[in-house]
Amino acid sequence: MSERDPIITVRGLVTNLGGRLIHDHVDLDVRRGEVIAIVGGSGSGKSVLLRSIVGLMRPAAGTVHVLGEDVLASDDSAMRSLQRRWGVLFQDGALFSSQTVAENIQVPMREFTDAPQALMNEIAAIKLGMVGLGTDAAQKYPSELSGGMRKRASLARALVLDPEIVFLDEPTAGLDPIAAAAFDQLIASLQKSLGLTVFMVTHDLDTLHAICDRVAVLVNKKLKVGTIDEVRADPDPWIQEYFSGPRGRAAMR
Repeated sequence: MSERDPIITVRGLVTNLGGRLIHDHVDLDVRRGEVIAIVGGSGSGKSVLLRSIVGLMRPAAGTVHVLGEDVLASDDSAMRSLQRRWGVLFQDGALFSSQTVAENIQVPMREFTDAPQALMNEIAAIKLGMVGLGTDAAQKYPSELSGGMRKRASLARALVLDPEIVFLDEPTAGLDPIAAAAFDQLIASLQKSLGLTVFMVTHDLDTLHAICDRVAVLVNKKLKVGTIDEVRADPDPWIQEYFSGPRGRAAMR
């Protein structure tokens, strides 16, 4: 696979949910090392697209290739190999409430490796440091953390196997503006230092302007992809309202 080739390729994706057409022959290329954000109205299928790409939902038609592998045609063994090469941060963090932060971070290591406990403890501590959490957070439970700290702990878990791609589903949802801006900068810093490809579902205009290379807008069941300036030039009414409304103008400033 050439460095110039897309790291994620979606072609002709058709998704139905509850008898309703969500995606109508959607195409998307994600380049290695970029930060791309998927935006769209409520119910437009942003998270459904992410879940289809990582194999958690099966579309009615189309193809999905990630890291050169056909996600929809891969058997269990091939999918496990792929899953080791990406990390996912789900919208609510999806931390297990009955496990400590360290135990949560170690879940992928237990599933995909035979690493001894001492090594897992050491790696968890390193990942906590990477996301800006101190070692004192390791033995806390998710309920003892703030919303921003839970997001960081979830990001540490997504990074624990040193993935090539991270999928982030609404990473700043529920955070106050200061915590959201700090999380944006954390993602940007990690992307640069680790050479990550970041695929992000978001509604946060500040995030788009702060860290994203390109934007893919889900509108009328299709994707419109480009830089923010390119997408903002599209005459579609939803796109104009989203990017040029009061919040859009404020984010630009």
